[in-house]
Amino acid sequence: MRTAIWLYLFMFVAFFDLHAQYPILSPFALSLGAAPSFIGLIMGVYSLTHLPGNVLAGYGVDKYGSKFFIVISLIVAGIILIFQSTVKDPWHLLYIRSISGFVLAFLSPACLSLLARIARDRIHQSKLMTGNGLVHTLASVVSPAAGALLVAKIGFTTAFSVLGWILIITGLLAIVGVKEHKSQLPSADASTVIDMHGHALSNESNNMSGYGNLPIPWLFFLIPVAISCSQGILFFELPLMQAARSSILTSGMFFTLVSLGALCSISLWFLNYISPFLRTVGGSLSLAIIFFGLAIQWPLPLSVSLFMIGMAKGVIFPALAALLASITSSTRYGRVFSLLSISYSIGAFFGPLLAGQLRDHISSYFIAFFILMLALSLLPLRTFKIPVTT
Repeated sequence: MRTAIWLYLFMFVAFFDLHAQYPILSPFALSLGAAPSFIGLIMGVYSLTHLPGNVLAGYGVDKYGSKFFIVISLIVAGIILIFQSTVKDPWHLLYIRSISGFVLAFLSPACLSLLARIARDRIHQSKLMTGNGLVHTLASVVSPAAGALLVAKIGFTTAFSVLGWILIITGLLAIVGVKEHKSQLPSADASTVIDMHGHALSNESNNMSGYGNLPIPWLFFLIPVAISCSQGILFFELPLMQAARSSILTSGMFFTLVSLGALCSISLWFLNYISPFLRTVGGSLSLAIIFFGLAIQWPLPLSVSLFMIGMAKGVIFPALAALLASITSSTRYGRVFSLLSISYSIGAFFGPLLAGQLRDHISSYFIAFFILMLALSLLPLRTFKIPVTT
């Protein structure tokens, strides 16, 4: 459990640094003389360079374990942020952001892989993934305001330096805090796969049952792509709403409502006893319905709709991670979680792009609804033989 707490700390710091830059990166780029279109490229290149990093992370974590990549990712990302504080040209900022996206792509698969390996059983695994979602949500609630306040007090240069040193110190702490025993390394004997009741299964029985080493249909990864794409559309649209244009504070409150909704559903620990497959499908369907409601301007207040979107996200994200962990051999955790991160990155890139190109012709929220329903309709339910009980 001590290792899980350390992992939560590292994930919190990484997400805190990332989300703290959201409200300050665009003004910083403007101060360097960047055009609005170029700022969009600066924001989007982070997701693009995440993709090759995720691919390498998957194979690297499966081969060498998680600790090395956690330590290196945190320290190098901190050094890059310190360099970011000294840039004087928009192109330099673009280069720095592209490198940062590549480096931090290793952190999430490494942490999720180790979390999955230290679990005692499937339910414990689900709780650990929910804890990761809780940490992510807490970081997204407090960090944007903290980042804006930091810049207001000490300026861009010092703020980026402070955030960079926080990452470096956290990376040094990871050297001591992360304990990766031989039994948790991917090269360890894979015969200790745990079944749904916490009993050990042999390789032979595990493969015969099909549980713990199930083939994952590629179409399944359309679900995380659609989830991330819809989130990107929402984050693109919220600041452009009439109610948010007059006040940055109002826009910030909208984002906070989404995070609070996610925090609410993540806090419902009894959800961990429901099949992650059912939670993934049910949460995705609920999210699609909410976006359809926004598209047709249903009578529910916007604040209620945003809170419900957050609740759906709070169900889906931990369920996706727990589902993949429960049907994957421990020797493939790195590759599977890297594929999950790649799916999120693809969706995060195309969501705002689609909304920006099509919003004058069709509601952006209907695009989000359509993408979610398309992903659900293509989900191969008959071939995806996952137990619906934990």
